[in-house]
Amino acid sequence: MLQGAIAGLAAGGLYAVLGVCLTLMSRLVRVVNFAQAATGMFGAFSAVWFVRELDLPIWLGSVLGVLVAGLLSAAIGFIAATWLSEASTTTRSAMTVGPLLLLISMSFILFGNKPQPFTPIIAGPAFSFGGVVISQVTVATVAMAIVTAIVVRIVLRRTRVGTQLRALSERPTTAELLGIRSRPLSIAVWFVTGVISAMAIMIVAPSQSNDATSLSMLIVPAAAAALLGGFRRLDLAVIGGIVLGVLGGLVAQIDEVALVRNFLPFLFIVVLLLWTQRKEVWDAAR
Repeated sequence: MLQGAIAGLAAGGLYAVLGVCLTLMSRLVRVVNFAQAATGMFGAFSAVWFVRELDLPIWLGSVLGVLVAGLLSAAIGFIAATWLSEASTTTRSAMTVGPLLLLISMSFILFGNKPQPFTPIIAGPAFSFGGVVISQVTVATVAMAIVTAIVVRIVLRRTRVGTQLRALSERPTTAELLGIRSRPLSIAVWFVTGVISAMAIMIVAPSQSNDATSLSMLIVPAAAAALLGGFRRLDLAVIGGIVLGVLGGLVAQIDEVALVRNFLPFLFIVVLLLWTQRKEVWDAAR
């Protein structure tokens, strides 16, 4: 069981990183970005193409792939900040379904519909715990999730840019009247989250299903992780992602319920939604 739990940590770290990105987007630019994982996927696939077709070194191809993901995300952010700046969160979030489907389709056209031959950026054991080997990928993804959440918290609370971002998220009209330029800041948030998503996916992709659809649908467990924190708290998004990954690893070890692993994020979301709506449900029942 311990081996199963630890095996799920790498995926949990990835869910946590993406959950932190979703939380950041929701807090600062009022969007639940359904294309978050898809932009990372497209950047990772681009990195494989750069290395394989242009014979670039892995590090250079990876850097270019990360930039592709960041620029794609920034382009979506430009659309949201330019033409949907006054739209509701629901409308802005619904808009991101279009890029999600477009990026999956484009990846089929440009890269084919088969899993990509990723070369591991990080490989090998990191250390052993209880007789179970913990891989460097596991350590890297969990550390990346925690460090990202801490850095974002510090930036938001202790820097001028963070203060401006918080002002835009909490009092957008007042902030703009005070001269804070909302569009560049919003696009920068989109760019940074696209970069972080691509980096996390590149680290984990060689060790799991890495076709375009599977990687893009990582948005589901990421949304479940972000939902635990109400799309507001970064620490709970990290915890939610890791717990979800560990639960998936544990369930995969039990043959009778192994198939449930694929439905865990959906169950997680349903339970959380019912819990948050419990007062209304109980009032209606009375």
